[in-house]
Amino acid sequence: MPPSKVRQAMDFGSGNNPVAGGGPTVLRMMLGGRLRRLREARGLTREAAGEAIRGSHSKISRLELGRTGCRERDLVDLLDLYRVTDPDERERYLELARQANASGWWARDNDWLPKWFDTYLGLEQAARLIRVYEPRAVPELLQTQAYARSVLGMAHASESAESIERRVALRMRRQEILSRPEPPQLWMIIEEAALRRRIGGSTVWRAQIEHLLRAQEQPHITIQILADHVGGPALADGAFTVLRFAEPNLPDIVYLQQLTGALYLDKVADLDAYYAVLNQLSVLAPSPEHTRRLLEALRDGAAPTVDEPGARAPA
Repeated sequence: MPPSKVRQAMDFGSGNNPVAGGGPTVLRMMLGGRLRRLREARGLTREAAGEAIRGSHSKISRLELGRTGCRERDLVDLLDLYRVTDPDERERYLELARQANASGWWARDNDWLPKWFDTYLGLEQAARLIRVYEPRAVPELLQTQAYARSVLGMAHASESAESIERRVALRMRRQEILSRPEPPQLWMIIEEAALRRRIGGSTVWRAQIEHLLRAQEQPHITIQILADHVGGPALADGAFTVLRFAEPNLPDIVYLQQLTGALYLDKVADLDAYYAVLNQLSVLAPSPEHTRRLLEALRDGAAPTVDEPGARAPA
């Protein structure tokens, strides 16, 4: 049975704005889902809806999946087709479309930010529950600035220092969701090997462990450490993230990041498979009540190492 504070993550309450603080990605998904239900209630095909907006069935499919924004002219035509005549209701749809077509705060980085990651940022900003399995390094939402700089410097070794700093700033800005008035519940399962990997050198590494010690005290953050002998990588083929939203009609999404792209999975079969792995890993790992002791043991039991090549290790 998951710990009590994790169980509470499943209770989203009944707030009036289910995506407060979220980005346009989820708003597009919400609008698209509502338009799909209107169309289905009228017994209309995507082809018929596409003709009404001088488009194709594939355009309607993209709109309903939230893959693209909806122009006001198209929305007005669809509302007419679906016989939505109440002025207040029509205005609510139009206002939702305006918000969905707005840019997220990360738009300033569009000159280098991949489109596939732009999508993830919108989802992350609106998620109410974020579950992560990470076998390689400290998860991005819990990285210190120095640790993140070291990770990004290795991953983008050919880029300038200025470019790396922009990436670091974006990662730190993402973490602000954890300190907002209604933060998402964060449940992370991290491999012990990832925590023992001294990215950035021992000074940066120790500061990162201290940061995790502080983070795990927060009521909305749950950290479990999976021991090396359990073999988490044998159960899951790499890191992944599962996002859940307050809007009841939005599906959970599994996010898989790759070197040059990402996958977004929302089919029931895929979700069932990844939740089964997460649940198995959470049972195999010590409960969150033991996380502090495990982190302190990692920090205090580590032998001294050097931070600079050529330096002599302390006796």
